[in-house]
Amino acid sequence: MNSDWEVLFSPKAGLACDHYRRFEEDFDLARSLNQNAHRFSIEWARIEPEKGRFDDREAAHYRQVLQALRQRGIRPLVTLHHFTNPLWVFRRGGWENKSTIGYFTSYVRFVVNQLGDLCDFWGTINEPTVYASEGHLFGRWLPGKRDPLASATVLKNMLKAHQAAYEIIHGIQPEAKVGISHNMTYLRFPGLSDAFSIFDRKVIGWAGKQDFIGINYYRAMGRVNDLPKTDLDWAIYPQGLFEILLRLKDFRLPVYITENGIADSHDDQRADFIADHLAAVWRAIRGGADVRGYFYWSLLDNLEWARGFAPRFGLIEVDYRTLERTVRPSAKVYARIAKNNSL
Repeated sequence: MNSDWEVLFSPKAGLACDHYRRFEEDFDLARSLNQNAHRFSIEWARIEPEKGRFDDREAAHYRQVLQALRQRGIRPLVTLHHFTNPLWVFRRGGWENKSTIGYFTSYVRFVVNQLGDLCDFWGTINEPTVYASEGHLFGRWLPGKRDPLASATVLKNMLKAHQAAYEIIHGIQPEAKVGISHNMTYLRFPGLSDAFSIFDRKVIGWAGKQDFIGINYYRAMGRVNDLPKTDLDWAIYPQGLFEILLRLKDFRLPVYITENGIADSHDDQRADFIADHLAAVWRAIRGGADVRGYFYWSLLDNLEWARGFAPRFGLIEVDYRTLERTVRPSAKVYARIAKNNSL
């Protein structure tokens, strides 16, 4: 596969959890865990491996994925860009190049025309601030830059691409729901607390038209020494999600929590993590937050980008040697919550 990450960066995904071929088995597991919605991403490099050449076989593959979800009564939320790019996009300057806006919208038009009869719930771009900062400000991802101006350019181009994609999708599917998944971290400074930064508020505003706001929430930062930590040393703070959801009321848009999860290889914190965060969501709803859905990240263990395969976020454990799936005890707790619609 000619994606920039797989060709130029390490660790490489390779076969990973082999969900590409085992999706029906995995969706059976999701259904058995009482999940009624599933978020997944389309790999741009599969759909358009060369500029202007769209791969009908890959489009057919994603049709099969969507059909498999619908056959099981699971609603799909499809993300169109999740950090990786076709190699040809990278070699043309990636998201620093304004032309990438047009490249992306051409790809979006193809995908929605091919798959729109099976999906009307779209995320254009996943975590544009993370993509812009990790690769162009902190230098931890491709292209490994430490350039604030480049980072700002990338973010601006991604948000413009979202705006253009929004119009394209609605032109094809007037009733579709289209949004962005924004990464949110609670800034915990007792006495000076604010749920999310002025910058985060600005990014939501700069994104322009959105039918919903997607929120990816994992942790608090700041004064967190007293908080429990995940395997990645991220501070666990469900109250932060509650506070963020209340602040988002100002935007008067529906909210979906598109990611919330924990790296927990021993599965000794995940059940409480899920229950406590869902309780925070419920309290926010009672406080007037218009929250429409929650997606745990993730169904399966998988590649955690530059951190590789060591972090274990999955409700389902994957043995990367045999690819055997094992439902974790915490997944069964989550399944009971989903079935009973209560904590």
